[in-house]
Amino acid sequence: MKWIALGASLLLATTACETESPDCGEPLYGGDATDEAWRTMVDVKGLPTDSSRAVTLIAPSEGTRYPADAAPPVLEWSSPLRASLQHPERGTPSLEATPRRERAWASWLGELLIPSAHAHLPPYTGDLYWVEISAPGSACPVAQFLTSELVWRVDPLTWNELSSHAGKTLSLQVTSAYLAQNRVTEGPYRLATPLTFVREAP
Repeated sequence: MKWIALGASLLLATTACETESPDCGEPLYGGDATDEAWRTMVDVKGLPTDSSRAVTLIAPSEGTRYPADAAPPVLEWSSPLRASLQHPERGTPSLEATPRRERAWASWLGELLIPSAHAHLPPYTGDLYWVEISAPGSACPVAQFLTSELVWRVDPLTWNELSSHAGKTLSLQVTSAYLAQNRVTEGPYRLATPLTFVREAP
């Protein structure tokens, strides 16, 4: 009975922690981004906000209003991290991320040879961008995307999901960092003030 009581206590404690820190799920991935790199970004998200080298949003602009029948937009930004990749002090990265196609092949081969073990993708090295779109009163982002690129071509399914928040002011935040072998060596950086936009109701 003592062990049952202990197990119940641990279960309640775990449930409480999950309630305080809701699992918002993984983002969509683009470029060479991986789930392990995303976990690294999650680990550093709680650090003090630093906007000194945050991205500069190119599209959309602040206050953009998308008509109800608008096609899925393209979100675009520039980044000091990308601009400094070839800086002499940093030099040419020697641990460039393996292309997504090779990553997928490595994962498939690992599962084939060792089906009982989880095949991990090669550690990621490079600049990374975590885009989150949030709605008022929502504990989790209504859409999120992790990419090694400077653009997010929003897919129709995600754009349709945002229609459930039509007429509301949505906020767009981008967290950026430079990773070396899945370890943050620069950043994270975040916009001092999230950009806002609206998808109009029909």
